[in-house]
Amino acid sequence: MIRATVTTVVAAALCALLSCWLVLIGWSLMGDAVSHAVLPGVVLAYVVGAPFALGALIFGLIAVTLIGAVRSTSRVKEDAAIGIVFTTLFALGLVLISVTPSQTDLNHILFGNLLGVGDEDVLQVLVLAVLAGAILLVKRRDLTLFAFDPTHAHAIGLSPRRLSALLLGLLALTSVVALQAVGVVLVVAMLIIPGATAYLLTDRFGRMLLISPIIAVACSVIGIVASFWLDASSGAMVVLTQGIVYALVHLFAPRRGLISTASARRRRTRATAAATAGVGTATQPLR
Repeated sequence: MIRATVTTVVAAALCALLSCWLVLIGWSLMGDAVSHAVLPGVVLAYVVGAPFALGALIFGLIAVTLIGAVRSTSRVKEDAAIGIVFTTLFALGLVLISVTPSQTDLNHILFGNLLGVGDEDVLQVLVLAVLAGAILLVKRRDLTLFAFDPTHAHAIGLSPRRLSALLLGLLALTSVVALQAVGVVLVVAMLIIPGATAYLLTDRFGRMLLISPIIAVACSVIGIVASFWLDASSGAMVVLTQGIVYALVHLFAPRRGLISTASARRRRTRATAAATAGVGTATQPLR
């Protein structure tokens, strides 16, 4: 449980940081693509006895390269290129799982196996997370400018293409980290939900970078404890907790929640009606 908690908290915090940029740029589908495309790399790494992270990282970068190649050399748009590449690589991974003789259940790659995380896995997650987190924090200003205004970034001497490649590389690295916690299928949720939740709570990107990891870490601890008492899947409970928190924020956020906006709309309607009635009364002719 201690190893599972440490792994999940670290992975969730890193995913939450990256999710802030993914939500702003609109790369949710790209996160889905990279997280699923690493599956064949993990299986091949198992076959040759290499670390899972190495195989996943290689295939994450291959997926990003293929998406760019399909988009630039054909008429299909970016979303179609993403769909073609990630579904094909994900299917390749499923085929490799089905034909690979194994003493272990490789389906854990798909759905995670938090309670089976060993000391080496925890160390691997910590090293990769520190590396990716440090790069994000050092380049946060450039990446933020790229997310808000790529044209201005280019005008002041930054390369949007290089920043895009850096962000995609970090996405592949972060997917490898989260893979240890929740598996391939649920990685995309950890890459999107915390950032989307924080986006509803603040207009400042600096605050968003604080709120998103706090939400992710809190949901990780709550999800793992809940999975212990309910005897449920740990990774799935973590993601489910994040989804519930997003639903609550979507409803009750002070400025952008559905209930808050509905109440504000009703108040404006009443104020308009009262003002109209007052004007009408004031312009009544004297009898």
